[in-house]
Amino acid sequence: MVGGARSVKIHGAHVPIDAYVTQVDSLSAHADLDELLARIGALPSTPKRVFVTPGEPVAADALRLPIEERHQWLCSVPEYRVAVDL
Repeated sequence: MVGGARSVKIHGAHVPIDAYVTQVDSLSAHADLDELLARIGALPSTPKRVFVTPGEPVAADALRLPIEERHQWLCSVPEYRVAVDL
């Protein structure tokens, strides 16, 4: 959006942008992969299941796979609008 995009892709559909967009270079929008893996690895107990929910499948798998490999936890990317019993 900072580069001038006029729409964003959300669940496969292009949604128009009607906003003033600026960038703050001194802040990070998210932690990097190693930091995220370290944070979840420091949990006091092993979760029964992990759900990864970034919007796009490629981004979700980029986090899901390292979680499964490093921690050996059951990790999945739920399909859009799918309910899961916990």
